[in-house]
Amino acid sequence: MPVHEFKVEMTCSGCANSVERVLNKLGAEKVEKINIDLDSKTVLVTSSLTADELLETIKKTGKATQYVGVKE
Repeated sequence: MPVHEFKVEMTCSGCANSVERVLNKLGAEKVEKINIDLDSKTVLVTSSLTADELLETIKKTGKATQYVGVKE
């Protein structure tokens, strides 16, 4: 499963929690792993979903979100 990298404007742990919550709602069969680094404002998502699907999901938090690419 590919690992998608996003930059998300998160300023606190509450922001990070809301990102994790919306991604977890997609279900374990679609999202295998979520890694959030608040300091670098980076979210890594291991998922079978497309980058666009994940981007739209993260944007539901109201945070400015940018797709960086697939990590090798």
